[in-house]
Amino acid sequence: MRTRTARALVGAAALLALTACEDTDTSAPAGGTPTARAALPDLVGKGLQSARDTAKSAGFRELTSHDALGRGRAVLLDRNWKVCSQTPPAGTLPTGTTVDLGAVKTEEDCPPKDAGEPAPAGDTMPDFTGRSVRFARAALGDAVSLGAEDASGKDREILLESNWKVCGQDPKSGAKLTGQPVRLETVKFDEECP
Repeated sequence: MRTRTARALVGAAALLALTACEDTDTSAPAGGTPTARAALPDLVGKGLQSARDTAKSAGFRELTSHDALGRGRAVLLDRNWKVCSQTPPAGTLPTGTTVDLGAVKTEEDCPPKDAGEPAPAGDTMPDFTGRSVRFARAALGDAVSLGAEDASGKDREILLESNWKVCGQDPKSGAKLTGQPVRLETVKFDEECP
């Protein structure tokens, strides 16, 4: 029984491998093995779940997404987000290409420019004004002592850092980071800075 099951699995895998190669260009790069290529569609404007399904149907399996507003929010339910940008853009590409989708919640407007993921701060303090506390924490890394406080005067706890935007910071943008603590003055995203 095990032998028949193993033969059936090997046969099925071989059939899938042959079927997967039917619609792709398998030209070999110089000195390498063949690389499958397929047409990546334009995914901008689709719901995130639909965009992922479309990319997978086209043969792309390496899919990532990020908050296009730069708030660093986690995308928990793809169907509650829509695609604002994609990297790389639509075109014929190797199917092993990582496709990154910049998305916002379905009720939000896409930003004019994708804010992307935070880049490491290095030794100079970035300007975090308008960014989320979570974005700032990711850019500064674990080695920096970061404190954030409510600038509204309401003395609220900052529990979900992606819901709070930076109004002020110390040290100021452009200052040298030499291991000193960083303080952020913040309010919720739907509030005005004082």
